[in-house]
Amino acid sequence: MNLHQNPSPSNWTGRKSAQNEYWHQVVQTVLNLKFKDSPEKKVGILGYSGEEGVIRNQGRLGTQEAPAVIRKILGSVAHHLPESVEIIDYGDIVTWEQDMESSHAEISKAVTQLLQTHHFPVLLGGGHDLAYAHGKGALNFVQEKGEKLGIINLDAHFDLRPLVNGKGHSGSPFFQLSEEFGNDFHYMALGIQRAANPKSLFETAKKLNARFLVMEDFRLNNWEYIEEQIIWFLDSVNKIYLSIDLDGFSAAFAPGVSAPSPMGFDPQIAFKVFELIASSKKLISLDVVELNPKFDQDDETARLAARSVEYILRKVTGK
Repeated sequence: MNLHQNPSPSNWTGRKSAQNEYWHQVVQTVLNLKFKDSPEKKVGILGYSGEEGVIRNQGRLGTQEAPAVIRKILGSVAHHLPESVEIIDYGDIVTWEQDMESSHAEISKAVTQLLQTHHFPVLLGGGHDLAYAHGKGALNFVQEKGEKLGIINLDAHFDLRPLVNGKGHSGSPFFQLSEEFGNDFHYMALGIQRAANPKSLFETAKKLNARFLVMEDFRLNNWEYIEEQIIWFLDSVNKIYLSIDLDGFSAAFAPGVSAPSPMGFDPQIAFKVFELIASSKKLISLDVVELNPKFDQDDETARLAARSVEYILRKVTGK
């Protein structure tokens, strides 16, 4: 069974220009997951069109449409990455008949191969269960080099919940990674909301030696402390995988998510964090998850997702 869907050029549209001034003019679409292998720096986009993990976690349906919507918004964004950096869309991994585990295996394999072929992977979700597959692929790559991977998650939730009936879901990805990788699991969560996480999850985080900042502390007027905590974490690892769960943002900025909250963080603090992480030169992989276009308003959440991706890539590539 083929769980891969080829990229659609129709997702990449935008303003016409005689020169390559917009993303839709520079993105390449490559078929059949044939990763371009060259020593030059490249961006590899891979979508996760799946919401089985959200269903299992009792979330709102609609996230499987997210990758296509984010691409359409990105297509109209002005292009400021260096001309030498190729942007390649490799299509989507889908979930077939509730078999989320098979799609996860395909994603993990693809992430490892993207990193091996000098891509900067950008994964577009989809439920946050994607982080298990993404993290596993990144950890396998980094471990081969004898290095330590740090995972930074901007989120309202720890996503350290136990399995349900022996199966993972959108609330369990980092718990699964901790179980599988043990002492090689290094995790930091930013924007955690106490109302969305019972005491048992705080206890789990402490047992795993996870670093975290609760929502009350994750504010712009507390930047010096936030910066200090993030730098400490960055200094403790060799490489970073960054996961952005859009439900961590306030619903004022991100209404189109599976679990909206009025008490989330705002883009200002998030983008300062993005810049700090990118400036470390340790960031190797990124995902944006939990966009639910069905509940979005004027594509506001999709635009936030696209701008986050564009901003981080611009900082990672030196612009």
